[in-house]
Amino acid sequence: MPINFKIRIMKRGIFLVGLFLTMVVSCKPQTKEAKDITVENLQVVLENEDNVQLLDVRTPQEWAEGVIKTPIKIDITGDDFEGKVLEKLDKTRPVYIYCRSGGRSEKATELLAEKGYEAYNVLGGYLEWTEKNKE
Repeated sequence: MPINFKIRIMKRGIFLVGLFLTMVVSCKPQTKEAKDITVENLQVVLENEDNVQLLDVRTPQEWAEGVIKTPIKIDITGDDFEGKVLEKLDKTRPVYIYCRSGGRSEKATELLAEKGYEAYNVLGGYLEWTEKNKE
């Protein structure tokens, strides 16, 4: 076989392998991206949308200090957080997640986004909410 023929076959083989690898990588399941929302924008959402999924991931002791509107309460440090989330939240609707100051809710937001939820971390958490909504 002539050398040019062998080179053409090798180039086609490399091209096909590259094409195959591109197809494999592009077929992986797509996850949603975690997003942030300010307390001001959350206020607008709560005023203008019905049946908002608001998730408070603080502890029961922190819930006793007060909550934002009427949240779904699931302690992120408690047993079976993921199972409770799957049981209580609707995956077809956005979820707005807060904690005391934003650290735990950021982790919860990332986890829910990986599970396919449209998840928003409330920046500054409950502390920021109470500061901005003082009467």
